[in-house]
Amino acid sequence: MDFLTIVLIIFGLVLFETISSIDNAIINAEVLSGMDSKSRKWFLSWGLLIAVFLLRGGLPWVIVWAVNPSLGPIGAFTAAFSGNPGVAQAVEGSAPILLSGGGIFLVFLFFYWLFLEQKHYGLIGERFFHRQGVWFYAVVSLILSVVVWFALKGNPLMAFGAVIGSTAFFIVHGFRENAEANEQKLLSGTSSVISKLLYLEVIDATFSIDGVVGAFAFTLSVPLILIGNGIGAIVVRQLTVSNIERVKKYIFLKNGAMYSILVLGTIMLLDSFGFHIPSWLSPVATALIVGYFFFKSRKALV
Repeated sequence: MDFLTIVLIIFGLVLFETISSIDNAIINAEVLSGMDSKSRKWFLSWGLLIAVFLLRGGLPWVIVWAVNPSLGPIGAFTAAFSGNPGVAQAVEGSAPILLSGGGIFLVFLFFYWLFLEQKHYGLIGERFFHRQGVWFYAVVSLILSVVVWFALKGNPLMAFGAVIGSTAFFIVHGFRENAEANEQKLLSGTSSVISKLLYLEVIDATFSIDGVVGAFAFTLSVPLILIGNGIGAIVVRQLTVSNIERVKKYIFLKNGAMYSILVLGTIMLLDSFGFHIPSWLSPVATALIVGYFFFKSRKALV
């Protein structure tokens, strides 16, 4: 991998992590506004270490271990940072399982937003699909059925990976919805500081999973994922404390994040079925999509 490709991948990872975590930054800012300065400093310092090293650093290692159980936890950690061709080949060989699961997770995430989440309508058709929310479960079930059907013909484990991806989506978003349902109670001021900090960590963990899964559309290199997502997490924390009101005015950034997620999920699924996807496509596509909705947001401010 040449230097320019590495820089492009890291840039794409930072951009994707930042844009996909805007909701996370907004929630953080709202909850932190009702906390004392000592608690805010704890979250912005120790919470950052948890976000970067434990979540964004640990999750890729756990995923590599999950799709390569024969390596064991120590072997998976070594594989993540190893230049051993044999180990690298083992990780590459398991890539279809990882990519099919991650692709399904991201595609489900996009359609959940398209059909069920409240949004600013940025493209023609979004309002129509939002009114058809009841069809979300039918659409994602059909997508999963098609992916599993074709995967079973070539690699049954890849089909299992797709099922795991769908299961992970509903588990993660179940936790997220439960946490968000309790947000108003936390903002009312009746909850303890510990409860608010735990809530922020749970929300941060669910957004971390989205970011880490999407990162595998850019690269299978765990060190690059750690660097890119780590920088992105730092940017999100900076937005939380300094520019969050300005960011909230860019109303179509969430749209850009979700269309990026659709493209990345599609790339992962195609890659899992053996289609050759150039390494530059994910970061370039992400930059173009986010750039379009950024300027669309700026135009809406005028």
